[in-house]
Amino acid sequence: AYIPFLVMDEFSKYRSPLVSRYASKEMAYNFSDRKKFTTWRKLWIYLAKAEKALGLLVTDAQVTEMESHAEDIDFAMAAEEESKLRHDVMAHVHTFAHCCPTAAPIIHLGATSCYVGDNTDLILLRDGFDILLPKLARVIDRLSNFAEKYADLPTLGFTHYQPAQLTTVGKRACLWLQDLAMDMRNLQRAREDLRFRGVKGTTGTQASFLQLFQGDHDKVEDLDRMVTEMAGFKKAYMVTGQTYSRKVDIDSLSHLASMGATIHKICTDIRLLANLKEIEEPFEKEQIGSSAMAYKRNPMRCERCCSLARHLIALLADPLQTASVQWLERTLDDSANRRISLPESFLTADIILSTLQNITEGLVVYPKVIERHIRHELPFMATENIIMAMVKAGGNRQDCHEKIRVLSQQAANVVKQEGGDNDLLARVQADPYFAPILGHLDNILDPKTFIGRAPQQVARFLSEEVRPLLEPYKAEIDVKFELEL
Repeated sequence: AYIPFLVMDEFSKYRSPLVSRYASKEMAYNFSDRKKFTTWRKLWIYLAKAEKALGLLVTDAQVTEMESHAEDIDFAMAAEEESKLRHDVMAHVHTFAHCCPTAAPIIHLGATSCYVGDNTDLILLRDGFDILLPKLARVIDRLSNFAEKYADLPTLGFTHYQPAQLTTVGKRACLWLQDLAMDMRNLQRAREDLRFRGVKGTTGTQASFLQLFQGDHDKVEDLDRMVTEMAGFKKAYMVTGQTYSRKVDIDSLSHLASMGATIHKICTDIRLLANLKEIEEPFEKEQIGSSAMAYKRNPMRCERCCSLARHLIALLADPLQTASVQWLERTLDDSANRRISLPESFLTADIILSTLQNITEGLVVYPKVIERHIRHELPFMATENIIMAMVKAGGNRQDCHEKIRVLSQQAANVVKQEGGDNDLLARVQADPYFAPILGHLDNILDPKTFIGRAPQQVARFLSEEVRPLLEPYKAEIDVKFELEL
């Protein structure tokens, strides 16, 4: 087949939709080559500074030269070097040394490739969490406002997707919020638990650095501590092989996958409610729901979240399998996999959080539709209340139960066999047996008497669990997200 190789613009080769179509600029940059390789150079600078401070022959001029060239990477030269050397770290050592001839002898002194590779990955994971956490806080904030607004609006509950006892629109939103709050705490813990690999050498023994410092163990420990602090970490892992334990990746990505499951459930609920016409996601004035069916208002934002959430959940298999096959001090079959699974997990999490923020900022509720559905089902649900009212009025519980059973079956037949409305209430009103309670039927059938403590639960949950969780993000909470595609 003819392939137009001569027209190799950006549209002539595969581009990951995660970046080209969906991801935020900040998350796309976080896993970019520029961020990665400038971080490598910063790590070489941290190492040189610490080695100089601890007495090795590193000069101020060398450090200054490295700092002045930290950002100006010749990517073409690096690619050419890698094609010759077949080693990405050494390619960038040579590229950095080319523009820092004075510092060339001490760049990467005593270090192994994983000094820059693994430490950079840990920085990217940390910075990735720092991008995600405020976005998750915004989603929780928007849903909190929604839950508060509709805390006492009765709606049909569903179990097995069959009508069940009433709840409220706000209480249902709190079920979503509770899962998101768990995700928030999990992401915070995963971020805080991250440590630095630090300065550990080729198999984690620090042998090369012990040799550089002529057997001075204290200086080797000081070097590890100083570089760790310069990189912005409180602690380094005390023991590593050539790499940090790949269980760290499991810990990070498992919480992202868990959040993916939460968002899939929330968006599936909204999709089900959209089919009932009770709640809808935002729908733009000129948005088209279907190329053929002009009336359609498809929940495309929620569908996108569900689609990408499945990918996020599936990505967890990668770090699980990678950690299980890290032979002894390490094997390189983790590298290619992690180049994909780590960035894609954070990019996907970023996308679905941004999209969910847009959804929760514009959720539309249709109270009249909700009320109609309640009217359709409530007479069946109110039968126990009717029986209790009759007993209080002097009736016999068993006689009343039989009366209600017969009338309910008749009403159900009208609904299911004839496609009519639920006329149980009319049948009760027409039966002389129920005359003692007819004046109280409106109160007995008031939907707000069927929602229990839902409004009080919403108020307490938001006050005691949700609002305190958002305190650290107050300065970033008001940023809105406009969906472009």
